[in-house]
Amino acid sequence: QVQLVESGGGAVQPGGSLRLSCVASGSIFSIYRMGWYRQAPGKQREMVATITSAGTTTSLDSVKGRFTISRDNAKNTVYLQMNSLKPEDTAVYYCNVVRSGMVYWGKGTLVTVSS
Repeated sequence: QVQLVESGGGAVQPGGSLRLSCVASGSIFSIYRMGWYRQAPGKQREMVATITSAGTTTSLDSVKGRFTISRDNAKNTVYLQMNSLKPEDTAVYYCNVVRSGMVYWGKGTLVTVSS
């Protein structure tokens, strides 16, 4: 089992920044991929950004150039630096880990972008 704890969400004005963190604990060896997904009210959950153990990243087109995913393997932590936030970025952000064919989710952290 892998346990995930997210932090860093909150309320910010348009154009502002936030950094999300997710710490993995438990059976954390051989984690293949870590990432962030989000779910806005009334919408399906979508992938925001992912990073593999080799450092390969993917990201949603609408966040490219604004969001950066990074990973600290020594701390078993994945980060999502979010800049130039827009109201449409408002959502619950979930940490996601893929390990040995299993998918694990955090409980989510709310990000609200509003003036």
